Amino acid sequence: MAWKIASYKAPDFTEPRFRGAPDCVLMPAPKDGVAPDSYHAMSIFPEYFKVHGTWLLAEESRMDCCAVLRDGRIAVVEFRHLRQGDLVVTGRTENGEEGIYVHPDGFGSHADQNPVFAFRMGRSRETGYSRDYDSIYNVLRYEKRHGGKIVWVLGPACAFDHDARVAFANLIRKGYVHGLMAGNALATHDLEAAYLRTALGQDIYTQELQPLGHYNHLDTINRVRYYGSISGFIRHEKLRDGIMAACEEGRVPYVLAGSIRDDGPLPEVIGNVYEAQDRMRDMVQDATTVVCMASMLHTIATGNMFPSYRVVQGVVRPTFFYSVDISEFAVNKLKDRGSLSVRTIVTNVQDFIVNVDDQLTPEREAEEAGQRG
Repeated sequence: MAWKIASYKAPDFTEPRFRGAPDCVLMPAPKDGVAPDSYHAMSIFPEYFKVHGTWLLAEESRMDCCAVLRDGRIAVVEFRHLRQGDLVVTGRTENGEEGIYVHPDGFGSHADQNPVFAFRMGRSRETGYSRDYDSIYNVLRYEKRHGGKIVWVLGPACAFDHDARVAFANLIRKGYVHGLMAGNALATHDLEAAYLRTALGQDIYTQELQPLGHYNHLDTINRVRYYGSISGFIRHEKLRDGIMAACEEGRVPYVLAGSIRDDGPLPEVIGNVYEAQDRMRDMVQDATTVVCMASMLHTIATGNMFPSYRVVQGVVRPTFFYSVDISEFAVNKLKDRGSLSVRTIVTNVQDFIVNVDDQLTPEREAEEAGQRG
């Protein structure tokens, strides 16, 4: 059966419980960056707020933020961006009692089908992932055909292998990457690989250590800083391969968030953590699919700002969020943090990238189109 995206079923607000519900209570923020008492904190699910008798959907959402009434619409605002006097929704019930309704099952739920007792309910190295791989192939093809926005979050492991770098560059050139978020290390080691054929001093294909190879990533950073930018470095050194070169070639935007452990760093790395968070939020604000690989902290950060739905041209549609890591702890940590819609795959991310690239070829695209026809 051909794959298709799930349809959204909105609440029936003609039901007596909704018609009889009160308007939500709006209270002004007492100070910049401070919410009123009993503020309502957002989830990843679609949420509606009754204002002047009408249920309004928060069209853009982020977990652990405030709902603010602005210009007749519900805006979702981080605490640090609240301004004194902002009208903030208050109330901590979620079934309409206070004019707030959280709708977790708009795309259908299979929760009631799970047995009380069963084996292998978790996600581990023993889990079969064939269906998950098929799912991500279908989702990426759908997004490319229908103008979706696919954002990838990469850890440095994605740049340590020759074939993985080639595969991800292929995905960029094929149109499956519309934004990239990472840290200093991913960009540094990818550029080191393009410049000196090593990553942390190891040959990216043979894994053999090179003489004085521990200098290579520092030499790369230093050279990039000499040219003033990643794009200047790539241009002047005439680099053509790898992830960052493909991003520059395809004008794919990227956000590099800094860390206290960074070397250098590269000129584009954002050292202010809250500025980096804002830039990441800007990148995922209209994303419809996110794929995170081998970067636990970046993955958790992205999961916390990515809702389970998106409103596109007035239609509510599901979003898709994948976390891929060789560590079971890393992928399960995200679920523990509240990103319940994430689909996790426990595998080597380098193999994962190569497999995805192999499946998303023009030949397989044509085959899929033929099956749909």
